[in-house]
Amino acid sequence: MKKRKLGSSQVQITPILMGTSQAGKHKWVGIEDADSIKTIRAAFEAGITTIDTAAHYGEGHSERIVAEALSDVRACVEYATKVFVHHLKYDQVIEACERSLRNLKTDYIDLYQIHWPSGAFNSQTVPVEETMSALNRLKKQGKIRAIGVSNFSRAQLAQIASYGSIDSLQPPYSLFWRKVEKDAVPYCMKNNISILAYSPLAQGLLTGKFALGHKFDPADNRAKNKLFQGENFEHAHQALEKLRPIAHLHNCSLAQLALAWLIAQPQTNAIAGARYPEQAKDNALAVKVKLSAAELAEIDAISRTVNDHLDDSSDIWDRSMPILTQVAK
Repeated sequence: MKKRKLGSSQVQITPILMGTSQAGKHKWVGIEDADSIKTIRAAFEAGITTIDTAAHYGEGHSERIVAEALSDVRACVEYATKVFVHHLKYDQVIEACERSLRNLKTDYIDLYQIHWPSGAFNSQTVPVEETMSALNRLKKQGKIRAIGVSNFSRAQLAQIASYGSIDSLQPPYSLFWRKVEKDAVPYCMKNNISILAYSPLAQGLLTGKFALGHKFDPADNRAKNKLFQGENFEHAHQALEKLRPIAHLHNCSLAQLALAWLIAQPQTNAIAGARYPEQAKDNALAVKVKLSAAELAEIDAISRTVNDHLDDSSDIWDRSMPILTQVAK
């Protein structure tokens, strides 16, 4: 799999990244460590060498699983992890990075990201210059190779970028959720910041496996995802039916088509999670789907039949509903 340069850094990443939130097991059910290890290894063997994790995924459990799967090939992979919003003070960032280094059994992290902007989840507000001062120190020491942010708006991104080089933004981004295009994408393009899209399959909606009228268990966090509700769900199903002939033409799945469209967008890469090895292998095959300019335009038009009906909020979640337990599917 041909790699791409991460922002202005010297780090090279694969256009499809392996997402490992489920490997943390926290707020997920039915996840076995042995499956996670096999799946991460299968992703690597299929050509996906960039692995995205976070300290918050199971309080370091995901990071430890990544290390168990890939320590013997560390020189051939890129680790991207994150510091959580409750650890953004100077000393906390340093300590959190050291924990992640131990969890990952490595002496450097390729991409270290701020998971959420300061103040999120009622956290204490920490000046961005204090957090960036710690990150810049870690970078100078060689403990991290690049700095990124996740869930930042354009304004927040521009603010933090004034205190140091930011090489990536990780937002929710898919064919059915394109809010970032109106907000941060133009800034990223102008400033050579790579986009690492999470939820690139809209939590499985873009696989086409959920029938119209499907009802999620209240314990499944998709029950509060706006895309699975009411008219949004209906518009999505209509769009999927229009996408099927294009996928058939390329002899690929709807999921692979959605990933192929996403990584064809400017400076955009996709973080695709997987529960089992075959899913990871299927995700990797998306790079072989080559879409013409006409097909990209057609897919764009189909996508807008969903996006144009969404409200103006940048939040994909219906906050009036409680968050319970994530159910792995």
